[in-house]
Amino acid sequence: MSTNSFSKITPEIQKLAELSRNAAYIEPELYVQNDVKRGLRDLNGKGVLVGITNISEVNSMKMIDGNNVPIPGELYYRGYNVQDIIDNQEPGNHFGFEECTYLLLFGHFPDKTELEDFIKILSQFRSLPRNFVRDVIMKKSSKDMMNTLARSVLTLYSYDDLPDNTSEENVLRQCLQLIAMFPLLSVYGYQSYRYYHNGDSLIIHPPKKEYSTAENILHCLRDDSQFTPLEAKLLDVALILHMEHGGGNNSTFTTHLVSSSGTDTYSVIAAAIGSLKGPKHGGANIKVVKMFEEMKRTVKDWTNEEEVAEYLRKLLHKDAFDHAGVIYGIGHAVYSLSDPRAVIFKSYVERLAEAKGFDKEYALYSLVEKLAPEIIADERKIYKGVSPNVDFYSGFVYQMLGLPEELYTPIFAIARISGWSAHRLEEISHHGKIMRPAYKAGCDHREYIPMDER
Repeated sequence: MSTNSFSKITPEIQKLAELSRNAAYIEPELYVQNDVKRGLRDLNGKGVLVGITNISEVNSMKMIDGNNVPIPGELYYRGYNVQDIIDNQEPGNHFGFEECTYLLLFGHFPDKTELEDFIKILSQFRSLPRNFVRDVIMKKSSKDMMNTLARSVLTLYSYDDLPDNTSEENVLRQCLQLIAMFPLLSVYGYQSYRYYHNGDSLIIHPPKKEYSTAENILHCLRDDSQFTPLEAKLLDVALILHMEHGGGNNSTFTTHLVSSSGTDTYSVIAAAIGSLKGPKHGGANIKVVKMFEEMKRTVKDWTNEEEVAEYLRKLLHKDAFDHAGVIYGIGHAVYSLSDPRAVIFKSYVERLAEAKGFDKEYALYSLVEKLAPEIIADERKIYKGVSPNVDFYSGFVYQMLGLPEELYTPIFAIARISGWSAHRLEEISHHGKIMRPAYKAGCDHREYIPMDER
């Protein structure tokens, strides 16, 4: 039993919380009456246009004969289809995350010399300030790695001689350093956690300059530093698929929003991390894995469509798992027919499942992928189609790779820092106005009541 009074919710707090709950409530009808786009989205799921970006493009609809028609989802990085990028990766020991990071930051694919020089820069930056692990990461280890990551990023401000310099050159320098450091900040944060909270041995492997980002993650994470080429390649693919997804996703929009205030890079990226942590965003992959864990315990025959379908209906009726009424990993704010990231992932997932002996689990995932959209369409009024999103398979991939759940979302951040960096540079390049959307006040005007009359 915890004796920490700092975290105690007292009866006084409970009473005040009820007052706060009543004061915070807004009638849902008011949003319709005032044509407010909750979540900055129309009822049909179309996002409110708030910006322009050259970094990436997300497509789910195509104009045909004057009508918007759903199409299989498409994702472009600087005009290149991600499917083509993945399909045309050089065989062997080539890893694409660094190459795609260059593309997002500088607008074109590097040639061999440019890529080699860029990788050298990242390798030089792939180290933490002296005693940072001891003085920051090892001090008061958090149980949540995203909070550890955010704290580390904010603390790096104190090690920077030019933290508030928002020139493009300085911001680029800061971003490249963060891209290189994120794997170390995340993995070392986890090693500290497992030492303090799980009683495991504390093992800190220094990164290897010759290793890619994906290889260094596995090298620094595993006690024996061993991994297979397939494992490293699949993690590299995961990083590429997660590194960017348009200017409107919550964490990237946060990057634009906070950057528009003129604040420093560390504050911006910490804010983006806070957004990504949420279970409706980057934290969804953990929810998928935990949902499947309960499903495997509850459903006796994983191959029985009726049994699996019944469990999925229970999820929607809030009678299973976390009682949220959600089938995690199914559906996306933009995509309808398909999420291209999930489609690409699936081919790799099948190979890894076969190699790792997860054939039965993969078959269950495939069955849920088939049944869930049909059941959601039967049970719910929906404005567009639903299909598996990237989170549906990513958690399963990390599970097969033996990665701890605590690192699922930080790995998302390790990838997305490349996209955040590109968007921050894009935002500061045009010296735009501070973002200030409108909110309608719903409270009636009232006369002030003196203290003795209340």
